[in-house]
Amino acid sequence: MQHLDLQVIEQALGWSRAGEAVWLCTVLGTFGSSPREPGSLLAARCDGSHVGSLSGGCVEEDFLERLQAGEFEHAITVLRYGDPDGPQGARIALPCGGILKVLIERLPADAATWAQLERLHATLRGQQHLLRSVDLRDGQTTLSEDDGLGPRVVEAADGLSLQIRVGPAARLIVAGISPVAVICAQFAHTLGFEVIVCDPREEAYAGFDVPGVELRKELPSQFIAADGCHRATAVVALTHDPRIDDLAMIEAVRTQAFYIGVMGSQRTSAVRAERLRRVGGLSEADIARLHMPVGLALGSKTPAEIALAAIADIVRVYRGRPRDAL
Repeated sequence: MQHLDLQVIEQALGWSRAGEAVWLCTVLGTFGSSPREPGSLLAARCDGSHVGSLSGGCVEEDFLERLQAGEFEHAITVLRYGDPDGPQGARIALPCGGILKVLIERLPADAATWAQLERLHATLRGQQHLLRSVDLRDGQTTLSEDDGLGPRVVEAADGLSLQIRVGPAARLIVAGISPVAVICAQFAHTLGFEVIVCDPREEAYAGFDVPGVELRKELPSQFIAADGCHRATAVVALTHDPRIDDLAMIEAVRTQAFYIGVMGSQRTSAVRAERLRRVGGLSEADIARLHMPVGLALGSKTPAEIALAAIADIVRVYRGRPRDAL
């Protein structure tokens, strides 16, 4: 899950607690070109205030215009945007002839809505995986525990119900501040990751200013050890300082993080691996989890190129793509 979806649920919960009805929109499926994947969220109020995204433009505009005109008062609505044979006709044309299927739920401001949104919020913060089952006839929803495996959205063959998988928002922990770390944080935030930068060195903070990124003045290893990682977490160490990088790696391999990487040349990485075995007590299986050197082999030289290689590799692993498939 992307960090944007966490913001959507937080805002929806805030509106609902304030007594506002909330319209929660979920991308169910995409056919052809679409900038948002199945499971992506948008929440809105009847006045057009909204957070999140469905397509990055025309779909949101059409939905919000119709919402403010008084449509979508039913508990549940399903629309197909970009489908010339659907109820929208040719009114909305998506890039490359794409089609976007969207679920629209009207959530009243009541205890049942608050309970559901609170569980979704906890899930996106990394506490568990959930399967959200929605009855398309009456909008009734149930939540159950899930292993997180499988498609994000599964529609029943009879078309009367669907299941939506909800899991932790993708998180990037950056161990230590450096020129590469700053650009990595910027890239990851743009891609929708929840980004947390940890560094205990006071002098490292001069000039660090990345909007939307959480900055923690503590050792990365301490943050990681205190449940800083879940299964949708990536950890990268980018300082060349063993006191920060090595300790972060030692703690990160004890977690469920899906990606653990550390910056350095091939020679530096070999020396670090031996040091982690000897001093850190890491096993061969632990060492095998570490991406050393971090990132794709792009021939990177500048901080921006190294950051690009690191983030691209994180996305590759997150999407389950083997290197030889690139």
